[in-house]
Amino acid sequence: MSRSVLVTGGNRGIGLAIARAFAEAGDKVAITYRSGEPPEGFLAVKCDITDSEQVEQAYKEIEEKQGAVEVLVANAGITRDQLLMRMSEEDFTSVVETNLTGAFRVVKRANRAMLRARKGRIVLISSVVGLLGGAGQANYAASKAGLVGFARSLARELGSRNITVNVVAPGFVDTDMTRALTDAQRDVIMKQVPLARYAQPEEIAASVRFLASEEAAYITGAVIPVDGGLGMGH
Repeated sequence: MSRSVLVTGGNRGIGLAIARAFAEAGDKVAITYRSGEPPEGFLAVKCDITDSEQVEQAYKEIEEKQGAVEVLVANAGITRDQLLMRMSEEDFTSVVETNLTGAFRVVKRANRAMLRARKGRIVLISSVVGLLGGAGQANYAASKAGLVGFARSLARELGSRNITVNVVAPGFVDTDMTRALTDAQRDVIMKQVPLARYAQPEEIAASVRFLASEEAAYITGAVIPVDGGLGMGH
């Protein structure tokens, strides 16, 4: 059965791979994007998730064109890496506002229809950094760790309504962001990963699609690492 799916930040990288995975499975897929030209083949809605009114308008458009959101993937996020002594308050709050509070906004708005339908799938995209920490990433790690507590609280709150809430925590993924690293930086990272390679975005997407499937109906409050073993033990 074709479902109404929303992937925030679905215009590139991991988000785009997730959107494509659902579309290939026959679902109706909407994506949000903040700037640039969105990819074709999806219901693309321009939306800054730090703005509650834009989130509301995005949902209204999606509901009108493809129905109430049945599967939500909260993927949109930003980084502003900096050592703590040089990190401004705006560096910290802007990352938390987008990555954590932004997820709160889109989940809360999706929750309305899911509660009425007494079913739903919510997947939050965190990061191995949220579990391990990362020097120069206190803001990013705090926001991504926050998603775990947020998801587990909602899993308890919404489970009786047949709504599952899970987290996928990717490691280092082969995207434009990681390709910008120097060879020396990439070598340092590779030495920490037991599988000795970067993930492909499609590998993250496969885990997300599984969590949204009927086969995963009894999984909620879980944190699924897709990190080549980098964060094992967490």
